[in-house]
Amino acid sequence: MKTLIILSIVILSSCKPPAAGEISFETSPVSRGDLRSVVTASGTLGAVVSVDVGCQVSGRIMKLHADFNTPVKRGDLIAELDTAIYSAKVKASQGELASAQANVTLKKQNLHRKNSLLPLRAATELDVEQAVAELAQAEASVIIKEASLDQAQTDLSFCRITAPVDGIVVSREVDEGQTVVAAMSTPVLFTIAQDIKKMRITATVSEADIGSVKKGDQVEFTVDAFTDELFTGEVVQVRIAPTTVENVVTYETLIDVENAEQRLFPGMTADVSILTAERKNIIKVPNTALRFTPPESSNVAGETKSKLLRKQQLIYTIDLSAKDKSLRAVIVTTGITDNAETEILEGLDARAVVVTATLGRTNDNKEGPPPQL
Repeated sequence: MKTLIILSIVILSSCKPPAAGEISFETSPVSRGDLRSVVTASGTLGAVVSVDVGCQVSGRIMKLHADFNTPVKRGDLIAELDTAIYSAKVKASQGELASAQANVTLKKQNLHRKNSLLPLRAATELDVEQAVAELAQAEASVIIKEASLDQAQTDLSFCRITAPVDGIVVSREVDEGQTVVAAMSTPVLFTIAQDIKKMRITATVSEADIGSVKKGDQVEFTVDAFTDELFTGEVVQVRIAPTTVENVVTYETLIDVENAEQRLFPGMTADVSILTAERKNIIKVPNTALRFTPPESSNVAGETKSKLLRKQQLIYTIDLSAKDKSLRAVIVTTGITDNAETEILEGLDARAVVVTATLGRTNDNKEGPPPQL
């Protein structure tokens, strides 16, 4: 409730109308009640775990087994690439391995023959040593060809793209017949949200507010799709890595959200209010009272030049029952604020009336002559 008070330079009778030149003020009684301090921010909804499914080999997409909104289980086949080239590489590697193994057999027989000729002086020690070295080289070649075959078979297996996690497909980046090239980077074919029944908001909080945000703070937010509905969440992480855009520093804050009915979709913009503090049955005043500065001509009692400590502010009160309604300066200690009202910890009585604004001076109440008709 706001009251209009006339501050006169002389004592006025209660029935006497205000004289010209008097200063009028807007006042508000101190109130008791609850107060919530919140930090506002905006962010984007997404899955708690979101996996990009890529392709490790190049080729043409032969078949897609998943599309947008398709639920998948880990290991499910979701796409197939053309296998012709990779099947040929497997066969070539198998042939090279067989040739290398045959060469090992030949080198073993040669070594056996050299050993049998050595007692008969038909072969020298040098011949035997050379045969041993040739056998070792042949066996090493078999190991190399086995590795080549393993790689060819692995590349062939990569032509079958499977889901790495349980979830739902939220993005498909390719079509059947399209050629994907896995060169410097892995091309993304699908994005799978592991569980959209639990979602996460990545909110950006300004550096001025991040100090009051902490893990466990309760959150309320709205989305444009449901403007009349309020959703809730909880802060799970405040990342200390800053992001600077045009000299504005912000910090990412992660908020977990229950989405059992799956009404919230990834990518939705959330307008977030983070509850950082809450007080019950406290004394509070309008923030306009803390910003009020009386005119120089006002009659002000109390100490107005005291050095204020941190969390202290100067506020002006007025006694409505007094005949001489002069302003009185009071030093108060403030608590939390919701940007409209502020908690008063000490320095102000609950029955006080604070001044919130100067309305100006009254007119001379003189009317000019009536207009000529």
